[in-house]
This record gives sequence, C-alpha cells and structure tokens, in this order.
Amino acid sequence: MSDIRHALLRRDPLSAAKEVLYHLDISLGSALQSSTGPTPGLEKSMVELVEEFIFHVPKDRNIQPKRMSCVQELQLLEIMCSYFQEQSKDAIRQIIFSALFSLQGNKADESRMAMLGKLVSMAIAVCRVPILECAAVWLQRTHSAWCVRLAQVLMDDYCTLVPCAISTLQNICSASPRFCCQLITAVTALYDFSSDELTPPPALLEMLVGWITEDPRLLLLTFINTPLNSSLPLGCLEITPLLGLLRWCVKAPLAYQRCRKPALTNGHGESEKGTASEELYSKLHLSVLQVFLMLQVHLTEQNLIGRLAVLPVESVATLVEEVSRLCEKLTPFPAANHIQLALDRLAQALQVAMATGALLCAREDLRALCSRLPHNNLLQLVMSGPVVQPPPHSGPFQPNMYPHIHPGRPSSLSPHSPHPVLSPHPALSPHRPLTAHTAHPSLSPHAFHPAAMAFPYRPIR
Repeated sequence: MSDIRHALLRRDPLSAAKEVLYHLDISLGSALQSSTGPTPGLEKSMVELVEEFIFHVPKDRNIQPKRMSCVQELQLLEIMCSYFQEQSKDAIRQIIFSALFSLQGNKADESRMAMLGKLVSMAIAVCRVPILECAAVWLQRTHSAWCVRLAQVLMDDYCTLVPCAISTLQNICSASPRFCCQLITAVTALYDFSSDELTPPPALLEMLVGWITEDPRLLLLTFINTPLNSSLPLGCLEITPLLGLLRWCVKAPLAYQRCRKPALTNGHGESEKGTASEELYSKLHLSVLQVFLMLQVHLTEQNLIGRLAVLPVESVATLVEEVSRLCEKLTPFPAANHIQLALDRLAQALQVAMATGALLCAREDLRALCSRLPHNNLLQLVMSGPVVQPPPHSGPFQPNMYPHIHPGRPSSLSPHSPHPVLSPHPALSPHRPLTAHTAHPSLSPHAFHPAAMAFPYRPIR
C-alpha cells in the first residue's frame, strides 16, 4: 500500500480519489467473491487511503492535504453516483458504501458525514436508487445522532433552502420506499417540538401524510424485512417510524398552542395554516392507528404476539413524560381543548397498540406511567380496562359497560361527553375479539387483554 500511496500523492485530488475508489472496488469485490463466511472487513491500510485521499484527513500531520475545489468535489460526487448506479451486484454496492461511510470514531467522521449528506442529496435530485438503498441500510445501522444529522442536511436542502424542491423529494417514495421509511424515522427523531425550529415544516408534514395515506404499509417496510436474529447497534433508530409519528400526533396540539400567534390583522393566514396542520395531524393519527392493525397481522403470522414489543415501554414512558411537561407549561383554561385532544390521541394509540400486540404493558404499569397526566376520560377508560363479567345471578353481561372512574364526570363514551362518540372498527368489534394475546403465557395475569376490549374508537379531530 505504501507504493500506491506515494503514487497517489503525485496526482491531483480528483484523480487520486478516483484511483482509491478503483482499488476499493477491486479489493472488496474480490474478497467478497472468495469469502464463504461473514462479510469481509476493510484492511487498515485501505481505510487510511480512503480517509486521506477521499475525505482529506492526512496521515502525516506535516503534509498539508490537497483540497478539492468545489467543481472537483461535484465531479467526485458524480463519479460516486455513476459507480453505485453501474455496479450490478447489491452486495458489493453495500460493502463499498459501508467502507466509505461507516463511522470510525475518529476525526475523519465529520468529513464522511459532509460527503454523505451531499451524495444522498444528489441521489435524491437525480433519482439514483442504488445509493438511496445503501443509505437506507446506513440509516438503519448507524447511531441515531448521526442519522438525525443526515436528516437535517436533507431537510435543509429540500424544505428550507429551496422550499419548492420538496416535490423532488416527494417523488422518491415510489422509487425507493425503503429509504423513505428510514427517512421518516429519522425526521421524526429530528423534529421533537422542543422549539419552533424543531417543529415539522408544513411542506414536510403534508408530504409524509401523502406518502402514508397512499400506502400505510410503508411504515412497516424496515420491520418486516429485518431478520429477527439480526443485531442492530445500540442507539440506532427505532425499527419503525410508528413511535416518532405517534409523538408528533400527540405533541402537536400542545406545541402549536404553546407557540400560537395571533391571526394576521389583514386576513386569517396563520389561522388557516393552523387549521390545515390540524387536519393533517388528524389524518396522520388515523393512519398510525391503521398501521397498528396491519402490524397485528404480521405479528400473528410470525407467532410474535406477546413476545416482541414493537413499541418499547421505556420509549412510551419518555413520551408520556414529555406530554406531562408540555401540559404543565400551558395555561389550563385556554389550552384545555388542546390538552384533551393530545390526551385523547395518546389514549387511543395506547389502546390500539396494546390490543394489537405492539405494546406489551400491564394495566398497573400503564396507570403508573400516566399518573402525572391531567385527567382525561378516554385515558382513564383505557387504564381501567373492561369490567369483569359478573356472576350469572347478577343479570346478563353488557360488554360495553365500564366502571365509573370519577363520580360526577361524564364517561368518554357518554352522549354528554365533550368529545365525539367513537365509531366502531371491525378489528376491535365485540363480534371479532382479538384473542391472540391470551395464547401466550408471557403476559402477566393483570396484563391488558385485547380479547376483552369491546369499546370502539376513531381518531379525535
């Protein structure tokens, strides 16, 4: 490798970078073809060549690195795009992409991220599907902090700097749904409503709702195609975007109320914009609930009901804590409707997630999680669960009867409730009980049993 390095030092930066890509392809391609075991790794000497001549981190501190001009950098990105597009073997593409952009925990990582952001942004612009597929795997196997950084770069390029470019990003869904599934997970981790800057841009929200409404199965793509025995690194993104999207739906009413601005004096621009966002979040909430029902089918087919929690209890506890803090910061009376809307959505999601096996949580644990939240009829109903069937002498059992939680307050299913009456869904109908959970002994005797859930639901608008 020393001879190759000395030869590369005599070349201009672009030519040297092309030569390293060539050697990388030859080295890893031949190693992959001759290997019968695990994916071959990259030799340390080759890693150093990549860092020195592609990412310009010098091996020798006494040597000033040759920097590429902007034009040369663009040419290198075009060369990379062409290489990944023309490489017909997916395994080789993936291993080369990993060799280039897997983070090493050294000072070259910043250069790697800068180059990766530009490459993926270009791949979106010119629809280079092989690069997007490689980026999807990278997003799945990299620490979430770096994934959020990549998502920030893409949002800056397609939502902030050139807002009309969102249509280019929107068209990528049909070309690489796998990448879009991972991108949704990353952007939901990026935009957490902690500030105005970290509130999802309206154009992004509209695009995501369009994607999910058109094909809700998009949200389960990574989960369904990931082998159960695959070990993902600690700190990586969630296996589905469901938790992130649920966080959006629940926190949106509270966050928008927190930063609500008066309507424009010469019109109702802000008010109309807020109404449009509310409708989009309502659509998104409905889609999330529908995807939970789709997820149940997959969990049942794979015999995973009661054995695999798609929504970790710890993550749900974090969401509940965030909602509690947001509620505490709002003035109770003006924000009452928004608080109740957020809690209604949370209650519905918890109900459906537990009924479909996505969330494995005993009712006692759920009560402890939600104990600090403001009162909400529907949430109290979900935490209390259905009434145990009375003995025969007590009269016929009425499946939709629930205990009075707070005397003097109307039930959330009462016709006098301030919230809309919930419409039935066939999957949660008393005539079609969800009995898959009861077949698994891993659930405690006090766990939430979906077979007993007879109360219907629909998203609160």
